[in-house]
Amino acid sequence: MKFEKYFDHTILKPEATKNEVNQICIEAIQYGFASVCVNECYTSYVAGVLKGTGIATCVVIGFPLGASSTAVKVFETQSAIHNGADEIDMVINIGELKDQQYESVQDDIQQVKLACQGKILKVIIEACLLTDEEIVKVCELSVAAGADFVKTSTGFSNAGATVEAVALMKKTVNGKAKVKAAGGIRDVEIAKAMIEAGADRLGTSATKKIVGGV
Repeated sequence: MKFEKYFDHTILKPEATKNEVNQICIEAIQYGFASVCVNECYTSYVAGVLKGTGIATCVVIGFPLGASSTAVKVFETQSAIHNGADEIDMVINIGELKDQQYESVQDDIQQVKLACQGKILKVIIEACLLTDEEIVKVCELSVAAGADFVKTSTGFSNAGATVEAVALMKKTVNGKAKVKAAGGIRDVEIAKAMIEAGADRLGTSATKKIVGGV
């Protein structure tokens, strides 16, 4: 796979303007990235700009805390899909996972997957807040719920992706889902290390810099 196709070109900062989002779309088209990843309010705009380019519109759900109800996540997902999203990146309920409410965590993911209507679902586990055992468990729950990817991080917590977490996630899903690394991927060396550890997709706002550094 071409290096550029590993990347979800991302702009999720709360102060992002429409002009900045448009610039991200232009860069994604220029470089041929896999997707543009945005907050849900920009779904229809980004889908319109990217129409016919082959670049996916990726939208975050329950972001960045994952602590909204399943019903709210489902509604957000339905809205995003209606407005043109091709891929959904949802945040799990981290507190429920730590409380070992596994059925609830799996149902949360499964309901969002159903709302995706066949579109790609990536499940953000926020690995920096989890033990290795919790990482393994939530990856297993994600696979059981039908997720297409497990994703390391929102980029808004106390740390981002690590090669150790990516490798553990890759081993756990065992080919039944893919792995996305996100958070703190700022240069080509880190990007390539994540890919070597097993990442199938990379999420970063530093995409242009990384690809230019190859």
